[in-house]
Amino acid sequence: MSTAKKFAGQTLVYGLSTIAGRVLSFFLTPVYTHTFPTKVYGIFGNLYSYASMLNALLAFGMETTFFRYLNKRPDDKQSVYNNTFGVVLMVSLLFVLFTFPFAGLITTWIRIDPSTPVSEYILFIKFFIGTLVVDALSVIPFAKLRADGRPGRYGMLKFVNVMMFVSLNLIFIYVLPAIVNNKWVGASLVSPWFKQGWIGYVFLSNFIANSITAIMLLPEFVKLRPRLSKALILEMLMYSWPVLIANFSYLVNENLDKILLGKILPISTSATQVGIYSACAKISVFLSIFVNAFRLGAEPFFFSHASNSNAKQTYARIMHYFVIAVCMIFVALVANIEILKYFIRGGNPAQTQLYWSGIEVIPVLLFGYVSLGIYMNLSVWYKLTDQTKYGLYISGIGALVTIILNVIFIPFYGYIASAWISLAAYTTMMVLSYLWGQKHYPIPYMLKKHLAYIIISLVLVYISFSLFNRNIFIGNGLFILFALGALYTERKELKAIFSK
Repeated sequence: MSTAKKFAGQTLVYGLSTIAGRVLSFFLTPVYTHTFPTKVYGIFGNLYSYASMLNALLAFGMETTFFRYLNKRPDDKQSVYNNTFGVVLMVSLLFVLFTFPFAGLITTWIRIDPSTPVSEYILFIKFFIGTLVVDALSVIPFAKLRADGRPGRYGMLKFVNVMMFVSLNLIFIYVLPAIVNNKWVGASLVSPWFKQGWIGYVFLSNFIANSITAIMLLPEFVKLRPRLSKALILEMLMYSWPVLIANFSYLVNENLDKILLGKILPISTSATQVGIYSACAKISVFLSIFVNAFRLGAEPFFFSHASNSNAKQTYARIMHYFVIAVCMIFVALVANIEILKYFIRGGNPAQTQLYWSGIEVIPVLLFGYVSLGIYMNLSVWYKLTDQTKYGLYISGIGALVTIILNVIFIPFYGYIASAWISLAAYTTMMVLSYLWGQKHYPIPYMLKKHLAYIIISLVLVYISFSLFNRNIFIGNGLFILFALGALYTERKELKAIFSK
């Protein structure tokens, strides 16, 4: 039980830093939706979808590889650090060489709003290239902080990054316009170059914030040594490339729908549709935060605990409480959609109603994150057994589901189809990982209990959202009953954990 408490403690520390950062970023959503028209917010959602997918390519699966090889080579940690960073550095340099000079060509392919000048789109692309490279180069130093058991510094850096990003956004969106409009001190310096309501300032803020964070990581960067081992790099690449494809395929499932909406729908409406879908997807950020916080704490813990005799029982116990937690968050968020929807108001009543027209996709997207979280938990088996090819197969199948079904159904149902297809892809990945995992690395999961919690949460969400038309009192009443029922059912296990 003390092991479970240790894991919970690590996840809590990483979770708090992740939650603080993501919540602060989430509070920018009403700022964006109020400041920018729906189609302009669609540009935001579209470009960040591309960026998320490219992030996986630049990291090249080296984060997971770093933790795996620390476990395999505990006496050669510096070499593992040098070589994993060396791979990311080489990939990043190649990325810059093959993208920055061709920003104009890239723009012609990804542009979804004809009213935005091509020159501005090119500038957006250059901001993103810089942001992606700086972010990629920081991946391994951040992973080293986690491996060294320094969650305090990790959390502080992540928090500073988000605070910088939020502050710069508020300066560009509110402070500088106030200086210009009211002719305050400095207006003559700001007016010649400042462009009010320009979405590019959001992207510039991201680049500046990430660059400052990279500078703060200098103590980790200076510990790198330019001594690379060709044999070790090749061995790492054999392990990491399936992880890379798996991570990329997962991000295809996460982001490709927004890209395909922009490509498949008529250009006159595509940016607006992407804007509505992206804004409504932001409501699911709280469940996404929990899933990501779990991953940050779980990955190093799973690897370090793999040699223990009771490892499988520990993994099963962690899965059990994870399922309970995500189901409870799922029910709680749906119960409060009528409150949460006010985070995506537009600048006028018509824009607000346009954003709110997509609320029906939120429960579907949320349950997709439930499936995704369970899949991430299940994926321990192929990482620990060095069978990362199965991660490739599973994520690849999920990506195929995403691509094929979106291409077929987006022309008929728009973003509604994308939400359901996202759920279908994550559920497929979850089921495949469980079936293959039990064959190659059987873990005694409490399957019947897990299914019971999932089914009960779905029934409660249906009652709250559909039968009672999102009534917050009934929804929260059902959530409280669910929480009390879970607490009563698990009382003996919880008492045993906290008595240790």
